[in-house]
Amino acid sequence: MSLVDLVMPKMGESIMEATILKWHKKPGDTVKQDETLLEIATDKVDTEVPSTTEGTIEELCFQENDLVPVGAVIARVRSGVVATQQNQQQTPPGEIAHNNNQEVEAEEVSDIPYQPSTISINKPATAVRFYSPLVLNIAASEGISMSDLEKIPGTGNEGRVTKKDILDYVSVRRSGKPQPTREQVPVFTAPAVQHGSPQRQENTAPVSYSGNAEIIEMDRMRKVIADHMVRSKATSAHVTSFAEADVTNMVIWREKIKKEFEKREGDKITYTPLFIEAVVRCLKKYTLLNSSVEGDKIIIKKDINIGMATALPTGNLIVPVIRNADQLNTVGITKQVNNLANAARTRKLRPEDTQGGTFTITNVGTFGSLMGTPIINQPQVAVLATGAIKKKPVVIETAQGDSIAIRHMMFLSLSYDHRIIDGALGSTFLSAIVKELENFDVNRDI
Repeated sequence: MSLVDLVMPKMGESIMEATILKWHKKPGDTVKQDETLLEIATDKVDTEVPSTTEGTIEELCFQENDLVPVGAVIARVRSGVVATQQNQQQTPPGEIAHNNNQEVEAEEVSDIPYQPSTISINKPATAVRFYSPLVLNIAASEGISMSDLEKIPGTGNEGRVTKKDILDYVSVRRSGKPQPTREQVPVFTAPAVQHGSPQRQENTAPVSYSGNAEIIEMDRMRKVIADHMVRSKATSAHVTSFAEADVTNMVIWREKIKKEFEKREGDKITYTPLFIEAVVRCLKKYTLLNSSVEGDKIIIKKDINIGMATALPTGNLIVPVIRNADQLNTVGITKQVNNLANAARTRKLRPEDTQGGTFTITNVGTFGSLMGTPIINQPQVAVLATGAIKKKPVVIETAQGDSIAIRHMMFLSLSYDHRIIDGALGSTFLSAIVKELENFDVNRDI
């Protein structure tokens, strides 16, 4: 019989905690290895957590909506062959503690946390001081009450009482000397979930509404997005520049190759990969747009990792990242775009899929917008919004003079951090993207 601790897994360098969205199991349920145990949410992504062992759920240590740090025990699973109580009681507790041969065996299981529900202790629900079966057996044989056991200073991990601790306690008690006491049981308390800036949290007075109104509570992800956007506006001095691009050649090329592309690659090609290609080429020329600001230092990123804002079925937004986009060809970028977009919409993104972005593109044209004023995705310093592609009559220059033609036109909006990017550089970068799109080679291969 063994009791296995399941811990909150590490989900990336910058992620230190996660919120439990939903438990798929309850105490008493059986769980298989790699079976989904719960759903969690971080400030980056929602994901499922599988069980790392097979057995019966003994305890769930946190409730839904609790904020839990990485590495904390979230559940306990009893696995292996369960011994009968009769077999457990055949060996007196005192002999386990003092028999040399059995002492080694006892030490091997001393790190297995004892099931807390069998201990009657008045302590906070978030306390995580555990007692091994060996310690509890010694306590029972020596007549040590649970209240006395709670007072014993523990030298083990997280203040856990070891076999040595309790035997020292027994020895001192027999000698009649005053016992050292533990002033406070080390406990883990999950930090309260905090949403919003301190300024907004102060205004918690109830608001009265006149007329007909429906009050909708923000879901967790919307609160995270709201905080991220407000924090970005407070961090960066936003400036937005606009430009119009003639993307007729790009539209003609895509229409010409899209059926062949899908047949050959098994993926549809959208305009997004083509926008990413143009941005990547310009970031190589204007590296300051691929940077971040830390205090009074500018960190120019050598890797080009493009974030692509993706709308979710819930109406929320997430930004998966295409890593090393400058090392991918058109097919590679297209597959990355489609795979990450599908994973986002089906809640299959991994936490690392949203980390490490150096520049973000948001396609507001997907929903019919001509242009937008995007908010910078911190800690980046710029974000590009691509508008809807529309047919328009445009004056074009020809060898015979000016003429009016129907062209495919679109607006581009670039928001950038005015702390380090001035209007001249921001506009130059945006114009470079326009030239890349307008000079698209209509005869290029896939």
